[in-house]
Amino acid sequence: MFGIVVFEGAEELDFVGPWELVGMWHQVHGGPRPVLVGERVATLRCAKGLQVVPHHGFADCPPLNHVLVPGGRGVRSELGNAAMAGFLAERAPQCESVLSVCTGSLLLHAAGLLAGRRATTHWTSLEKLRQMGGVDVVEERFVRDGDVWTSAGVSAGIDMLLAFIASTAGEAVAGAVQLDVEYFPDGCTYGGIERDPRAPRYVRDAGSAPGR
Repeated sequence: MFGIVVFEGAEELDFVGPWELVGMWHQVHGGPRPVLVGERVATLRCAKGLQVVPHHGFADCPPLNHVLVPGGRGVRSELGNAAMAGFLAERAPQCESVLSVCTGSLLLHAAGLLAGRRATTHWTSLEKLRQMGGVDVVEERFVRDGDVWTSAGVSAGIDMLLAFIASTAGEAVAGAVQLDVEYFPDGCTYGGIERDPRAPRYVRDAGSAPGR
């Protein structure tokens, strides 16, 4: 079972993108079943207004093979939530893999799961993660350190999940999922954003693909 943690103010694509890939993996290729897990089973309003209801609360969550934590503006509140940190700290050692998207890495850190590891996060929060201490923060699309995977912001979680599926189930299965969801980014940037010094390093280094 693949648990995706949700909370008030979670960024939608942080978890919906991975949900789609894991769901396709499960339905068509025999991967783990995705479930949403929240502190309690109640309607949550996400960062852009999407409302979701977790399948399980922390107290009744079944055993998980993998757990993923998204980011979003709600992370600010969750960093002070002992229930969130406690759930992650308790469940992570029981899981084969722990993953985060965007500022979900800050919640992994708060639960003591990034100590001594390499990790990344949304480009606006790289310094925040460094300030939390004890982690080697790198500016990459996604990073794997043993059984812990972290990705940069929002859409980067999709890239991470494909790499995760390839690592877990093999290249052929990852390629089949990629084809099923028709995820083939063209690498094109717009408006010269690759020249913006705030852009992630991997975007600045890549430059702009030919325009349409």
